[in-house]
Formats: sequence, structure tokens, C-alpha cells
Amino acid sequence: MQSKYDILQEKEQDPQKASQEIAQDLEVFLLPLLTVLDTLLDKRLVRTLVQCCVAIIRFRNHKQGLLLSELGSYMDNYRGLSASAPAGTKRIGNLIRSLKWSIFHIDRYLLDEADKEVKRLKEAGKRILCIWDGSVVEKPESSAAEGLCPVISSKAKRLNRSKKGQVFNMPAARPVMVTGTHWTGALIAGLEGIPKIALMSWWTTKGTYATHTRNQEEEMLRTCIRKWGDLLVHVFDRGYASGPWIQVLQTLQVKFVIRWIKKHKFFDSNGVEKKLWEIGRGKKYLAHKEIFDVPTGQKMPCDIWWTQVWHASYAYPLFCVKVRVKKKIWYLITNEPVKTEAQAWEIVFTYKRRWQIETSFRYGKCELAMESPRLWAFENRLKLLSIVTLVYAFLLHLLEPVYRDRVQSVLRLKCHRTGKRCRDILVPLSRLRWAISRLWDDYHPVLGSVFPPNVQTLQILASFKC
Repeated sequence: MQSKYDILQEKEQDPQKASQEIAQDLEVFLLPLLTVLDTLLDKRLVRTLVQCCVAIIRFRNHKQGLLLSELGSYMDNYRGLSASAPAGTKRIGNLIRSLKWSIFHIDRYLLDEADKEVKRLKEAGKRILCIWDGSVVEKPESSAAEGLCPVISSKAKRLNRSKKGQVFNMPAARPVMVTGTHWTGALIAGLEGIPKIALMSWWTTKGTYATHTRNQEEEMLRTCIRKWGDLLVHVFDRGYASGPWIQVLQTLQVKFVIRWIKKHKFFDSNGVEKKLWEIGRGKKYLAHKEIFDVPTGQKMPCDIWWTQVWHASYAYPLFCVKVRVKKKIWYLITNEPVKTEAQAWEIVFTYKRRWQIETSFRYGKCELAMESPRLWAFENRLKLLSIVTLVYAFLLHLLEPVYRDRVQSVLRLKCHRTGKRCRDILVPLSRLRWAISRLWDDYHPVLGSVFPPNVQTLQILASFKC
């Protein structure tokens, strides 16, 4: 526990040194990707990729965060001095429009980084989860850009929601549709700790790049299976609760946990077909426990009941775990055996980890401005979004325990908070990015400490004793 009047050590009080260390961590993190791209691209474009990541972290703006003309003004050269905005914009454009690389290089890099987490969890004998969900990138003001299709506006749905005692809105007869692109993601995580990005994909249902929802999701699922086989437990929300989807899961022989829709029909242990909520009606809950609620940070009572069920589209027995928590009922369907209380609680905690991908989507939209790009070509827009995903993966990487002291020193320098809650809880990504952004604005880091090296950079780094 930190003292009330704790101060930084002398070696931690040098902001220029702290700025340089964070920049060096970024280059070390991206080194495997940079090494691959160096064989395909000119070195100047490889340098631009690192500088673009730095610019994205520095420029915090929800509406204009990914506009090339804005990022161009934050593109520093390797001497740490700001260049002109038009020149920086042109360099980013040259990187994105280059035909010698694609988003598949970044996807492969993210898979390799997630594979390190899978191996670590496997060696520790822990449960390995692959958390799936989908969202949309809304572009209501756009009409001519490639890759746009109609999507359900989650923003309109949220704003139209009634608030008790404040706002009352009649339920909408139909959802609000806007132009945009679909977004599907998968995270690798254990039952605790920092998740890792496995897959991030943006796709459309219209035009030259059109695809179907299930085809895209099945292709991404097959990618995970080719990489890790049956090591993972795949966690899905109610959007995946359907007979055709569990047929796909049966064909690929994967372990899964799905929160199901209560009106769908299953067969109970006696072979009688009923709606899912009717199977558990009137049954006494078999276990009770107080569990931690991640969104609110409070403990909440939780009751569970479980039984074996069957589905017409699945050839093997399934198990249903009925969960009562916060005045809501979850119906969790899994193909893992649930015969004891410990197994039932493991399914409950497995599904609770699904909240991590919800925070990923929210952070991407609100903090990293993933809805702000204005690029006409669909492939160029995908490249920019993939670079933003690299930035998000790096920020998650900094939350690892090995970087705790360095992160704390950066927070004390540029985003100091004295409250007990801020000292005890895990550092929010928004606060961490804010601190790094302010630090890099005041103390420009010298890039090129890891890749590619040059004499002038080494001379400057020697003065920092990095």
C-alpha cells in the first residue's frame, strides 16, 4: 500500500526518461510485426507505422481521432521534432495505400501474441476462454464510401432507453437502421487477468466485399480451431443462440458456453419439448453465493440451478445452468458436463468474463475513435482500424504486472490521483492513455531505439541511459 505522502524515487522523476521508456516498450512490442514488414516495405513506411501508433495515442479526440489530416500534425520524425501536418498526412496515406502489405499481417501478429497467452495459461493449468461478440461501426453521415451496409444503431437504441424517474420512451416498433460496417471480435482470456486480442474483423453485407454473418463468424472460428484446437472454451452471447450455430459447433467439436433465449425450445430429461424457461419453472435453486459484479464493483447475490437438456439441432446432451442475479435470469447452455456445484459455478464465472469484450468495443468506439475514419476505400479503412487495434493491444500489454512500476510512475507524473479508489483498483485504460498522451506531448520520445537503429538515435538514447 502506498503511503499518503509517497513520492517518486529520483530515478523515476525524469519525465524525458519515462517518455523514452514507454516509446521503447512500444517498439519492442511491435518488433515481430516490424521485422516482417521490413521484408515487404520500404524502411520509411515501417517507421511511419510506429509513428502512426504514437500519433494515435497522443491525439485524443472522439470525433476526429482518426482523420489523416489531424494525425498528420502529430507525426514526429525520428529527431523528436514535429513535422508539418501535410507531410505527416502524406506519409500516413502512403503507408495505408501501399499494396505490398495487408491487414492479414497484423491479424497474424495478433494471433501469435494471443498464442503466447494460451501457452502461459496451459502451462499454469488454467481454463482458457475465447470470448466472442459482435458490434457495429456506425457511419450515419456517410453514403458513398466502400463497404457500407445497413446496421442496427446501438447508439439510437441506448439513447431511446427509458430511465426510471427521468425519461420515458415508448418501445420502438422497429430498430433504427444507419449506414456502417459490422464488427466481430474474439479475445483470449483466463478466468482472471488481462485479456489478449485474438481476432478483430470488420465486414459488410453489401457491395464487392459482401459476406454473410454466419460465414464470417464460422471462418473466424475455424481460424481459432486451426491455431489452438480444442484447448479453448468458446463463450457466446444470445446473438449466437440458434440451432444452425450449434450445428457448426458440433461439426467443429468445440467446447462452448452460450447464454440462450428463454423462449427457444429444448427437450427436458424426460424427453418432453418445452420452452427453456418452462424447464426450470418452479425448481428450487441448488446453490447460492455472493459474486463480484465487474461493472459496478459491488458484490451481488447469485442463485443457480442446473439440469441436462437436449436440442433438436445437437446430437449430444447439453446442460442448462439457470442463474438468478440482479433481478435477471440467465440461461447458460453448455456441452461441458455439469453434475456438481463446482462445475456449475465454473460455467457461471466463465460467462461472466464475457464482459471483457463489451469493454473492448466501448473503448474502441469512445476512446480510440474507431467510428471517425473518413477513407473512401474499404481496404484502406480496414488497415487504419487494424493499426488502431495494435494500439489497443499495446495498452493492454502495459497492464501486465511486469510494467506496474513503470505505469505507476507515468500516472504519478501526468495523471496523478490521490483517492484511495484510484490507488487500489486496476488502472483504467483511458487514464493510462491520457497520461502517456500528455507525457509524449511535453517530452517527445526519440523513436528508432529498437528498429531500425541509426547512429544519431543511439547517440540520443545514450544521453538518456536507456
